[in-house]
Amino acid sequence: MLRQAGILFVILGICLIGWNGYGWWDQTSAVTIDKEQAQSIDEKWNDRTQEATLLPPMEEGDDPVKPTETVEQKEVEQEEYLKTPSYEQGDEIGQLTIPKMGKIFPIHWGTDQQTLQKGVGVYDSSFTTLPNERRHTALAGHRDTVFIGLDQLAEGDRLYLEVEEKKYEYQIRDIWITDAEDRTVIVEKEKPTLTLTTCYPFDFIGSAPDRYIIQAELIKVEEVH
Repeated sequence: MLRQAGILFVILGICLIGWNGYGWWDQTSAVTIDKEQAQSIDEKWNDRTQEATLLPPMEEGDDPVKPTETVEQKEVEQEEYLKTPSYEQGDEIGQLTIPKMGKIFPIHWGTDQQTLQKGVGVYDSSFTTLPNERRHTALAGHRDTVFIGLDQLAEGDRLYLEVEEKKYEYQIRDIWITDAEDRTVIVEKEKPTLTLTTCYPFDFIGSAPDRYIIQAELIKVEEVH
């Protein structure tokens, strides 16, 4: 009887290890690892010269109405600019490309556990928005699957976010480590900011106590052809 129970526990252990291994493989395989493809997104991907932050139109100090447009046309333009599409939890909404890492990440709406198993999740909160509003867009991913190697990045490196047929180019301004309970990361931003957040240390076994934070600012927007 004891021998049978021992065999049963061994079988259960093997099944559990196999299931966890499959889950890890499934999450990591969501990321496209292709250096040539990732670096083809922009010929300046490796230029770490700091560029000016691209501020929203209403903050540039220009005349709010161009000489060739009416007030009504300007209002329509701003409505389109601030329009946020409606997504369901887990919907794939775009992709994040990090040329330095040679990786392309699928981005999904939400940061619940089920969504993060699909890839990178975008925070849906009152403090964060999609990049079209040029405020604060925040992304999260698991340190041991999709965001493996995130600590290779440095200030000046470029990140590319493609959402709603537009490419948003960001440049890293700051990187730091903070406590997992820090509530000063996912907040309002005056400048158009992209934040990447994951657990830290990267090689920690179990629930990691800290968070690894990368913040970048928007420097360019282009239509995706």
